[in-house]
Amino acid sequence: MNINKLGGSDLLVGEIGLGCMSLGTEESRAASIIHRALDRGVNLLDTADLYDAGRNEELVGKAIRGRRDRVILATKVGNRRIPGQEGWVWDPSKAYILSAVRDSLRRLQTDYIDLYQLHGGTIDDPIDETIEAFEQLKQEGLIRHYGISSIRPNVIREYAKRSSIVSVMNPYGILDRRAEETVLPLLQERGIGVIARGPVASGRLAEGRTVEKGYLDYGVDELVEIREKLRSLVTPERSLAQLAIRYSLSHPAVAAVIPGASSLEQLEHNLDAAELPPLSETEIAAVRAISKANLYADHR
Repeated sequence: MNINKLGGSDLLVGEIGLGCMSLGTEESRAASIIHRALDRGVNLLDTADLYDAGRNEELVGKAIRGRRDRVILATKVGNRRIPGQEGWVWDPSKAYILSAVRDSLRRLQTDYIDLYQLHGGTIDDPIDETIEAFEQLKQEGLIRHYGISSIRPNVIREYAKRSSIVSVMNPYGILDRRAEETVLPLLQERGIGVIARGPVASGRLAEGRTVEKGYLDYGVDELVEIREKLRSLVTPERSLAQLAIRYSLSHPAVAAVIPGASSLEQLEHNLDAAELPPLSETEIAAVRAISKANLYADHR
């Protein structure tokens, strides 16, 4: 698997990581997927304190015991659960981040996090205070680097300008090309790495899946049509889902893509894309001619 440097950090990540949100809550199943991913060269595991109310972090922590040195461990903070209340509230305060990190460390059974990410963010947040929290955690050695996971260009611009983030996790793929307009060029210019999520668009670009709902500004009929057109780029060696993963990796700002996997079969299929050659310029142009150059409507 190709290894890329994540932004200006010293983190070297495999180009295909594992988004852990889809692992489920059964320990042996989650562990088998994580262990197989590591055996196949994956080193970037992405979780969050929000997933399954912390259970996902616990499963990841148990699965990597004895293998911690092989993992670039990424998790997220900012969505706060209030005891006795359903759901969560957004809390990017310094006090909460400094408290929440210790809960994540305990669940992950580690004494440091490689990449700690703000799990969202709005332009009205106390951004300088949030940055102070991450910088303090770096100084204390509890995290190595920090980034943000955001779909808001106005927020991304502020962190790119005011902080030492090394990465932005952003949805990017054939069906979600919004980042191409401003986000990817900005991050490439600033030397900030992109971790692309959602390359297969929640299964809409996966084989054997019936399209039942729209996606962003695509209706169901449009999705069926675009899948048929993309089949002209599918080969016996490269499936539709693998084409989608390779497209997300085709932009030079992207350091890694993190498709999720809820089964070993799905994991293996995703990771086989690492053994395929990059898309040619002609193939990239063909994908772009078939798909939409979506634009962000809000938070520009």
